[in-house]
Amino acid sequence: MTLLMWLALTAWALSPVFAAAQANPTASLQPGEPGRVAAIVDGDTLVLEDGREIRLVGIQAPKLPLGRAGFKPWPLADEAKAFLAELTLGKEVAVAFGGRRGDRHGRVLAHLVVEDRWVQGAILEAGMARVYSFADNRRLVAEMLALERQARGARRGIWGLRFYRTRAAADAERWLGGFELVEGRVLAVGLVRRRAYLNFGEDWRSDFTIALDPETRRLFEGEGIDLKAYEGRRLRVRGWLKSRNGPMIEVTHPEQIELLEE
Repeated sequence: MTLLMWLALTAWALSPVFAAAQANPTASLQPGEPGRVAAIVDGDTLVLEDGREIRLVGIQAPKLPLGRAGFKPWPLADEAKAFLAELTLGKEVAVAFGGRRGDRHGRVLAHLVVEDRWVQGAILEAGMARVYSFADNRRLVAEMLALERQARGARRGIWGLRFYRTRAAADAERWLGGFELVEGRVLAVGLVRRRAYLNFGEDWRSDFTIALDPETRRLFEGEGIDLKAYEGRRLRVRGWLKSRNGPMIEVTHPEQIELLEE
């Protein structure tokens, strides 16, 4: 992304017109203690003046090394951090919760609102993050996915770069170890020792697969989702791509899977 493109994107996303047009769905969440932003850690993490470190729940911005030896910054990591700074630094923010409120690193997991703008929504709309959700923090994920789809369709921010593009199921082996969005058609749905598998190829030992443990299966069933209905359908799944009898993503909640139009 060129400097001129970056300046244009920032001006657009922070403009009064954009702010007025953007809905703020966080009113349905549980309010927390507000605070003023004192520092920006990266594109999805900041620190308030009272010392709370806020991890913006539901999104994943491009990563910076942050002291990790040998870690290479992801493309647009500095731009994502700068975007969050422009949006929030030095400003009062409202804090809201839709699920688990803290992580093992001592960070607060929250949605933020600044000057009537939903921070997660603004970041996703600008293409400066991907949706990154968890089973214990699912509120507003549907709204975030819709904003991500808009940005991806317009190839804004990260979506203009190959590093973040959706992968084809047939090529999933090439992208092991990363957090990826994978698309393809489900060939068959199987059940083995109470675990469910969505197979995207004829050889389950080498082709891309989605796996669901028994607890996740019950979650899907409890929400009226029939896994067999995925058979023959094109879908997009997101998660960490691992090697387990071929490339595999372990799904923990329904929002990780999106049905695609035929």
